[in-house]
Amino acid sequence: MMEKEEIALAFRQVQQHICLELERMDGNGRFQSDAWDRTEGGGGLTRTIKDGQVLQKGGVAFSEVFGPVSDVMRKQLGLNGDSFFATGVSIVLHPNNPHVPIIHMNVRYFQLDTGEYWFGGGIDLTPHYIHKTAASMFHSRLKSICDSFDPEFYMRFKPWADEYFYIPHRNETRGIGGIFFDHLNHAESISKEQLFQFCYELAYQFPEIYAEQVAMFKDKSYTEKELHWQHLRRGRYVEFNLVYDRGTKFGLLSGGRTESILMSLPASAQWEYMAEVLPDSPEQQTLDLLKKGVDWV
Repeated sequence: MMEKEEIALAFRQVQQHICLELERMDGNGRFQSDAWDRTEGGGGLTRTIKDGQVLQKGGVAFSEVFGPVSDVMRKQLGLNGDSFFATGVSIVLHPNNPHVPIIHMNVRYFQLDTGEYWFGGGIDLTPHYIHKTAASMFHSRLKSICDSFDPEFYMRFKPWADEYFYIPHRNETRGIGGIFFDHLNHAESISKEQLFQFCYELAYQFPEIYAEQVAMFKDKSYTEKELHWQHLRRGRYVEFNLVYDRGTKFGLLSGGRTESILMSLPASAQWEYMAEVLPDSPEQQTLDLLKKGVDWV
């Protein structure tokens, strides 16, 4: 059975692969590295990019942390053990062009001293403007990865993403979703090694999946009005990440590094009181599709 150190090493290596491929895709931006240590145990490597041809701001973070389960973690996260180990890779990319979507991906492994373990993660796309062909392509790629491990994965994880990446106080989804999964362990139909491989494959293919989206829209011209809309949609992204995202909450509650946890936030965003959009406009058409249960495949 795979040891936690093997999983952490593989995640560290896939971080390097992702950054190299994203630099190639961007053509101009280069990642800066920031290694950090956690006082309670472990640390990580946060790699950030900014002011590229495609990417205005982005981060690809690796972490490997361990230590005692605090009273706050026990109460807020329902953990039963005395100590924990957690490792993973988390990515958020914010583009310059409002026609290129925001993307997020996260894969993680968690283990308690009791022997209990699980994998979690997901990937979701947040277009400022939803294009149905691009959305279908994105979901088809995810379904293909899922199907190669378990034909039920996509059918389980797609609705899970719809539920997770949802902003209740806005009554809208964060974007077009993707897949989301958590607490995958020995109860699954595939082995621990296969669960790891599923997470690894999702991470390894991430740059190619996003490059397909970028290629469709990176050269599309845009207006000041569309930039304004992009900033409003970024505001929604911020609201979700700070209010609802469990990864953000875990990072803060476990004593994680604040700068790395909040790297998901855009360089700039905007909130406008009672912002309105015109009927039948591209903005309204996007809002109409921000709902659960859309079949994109």
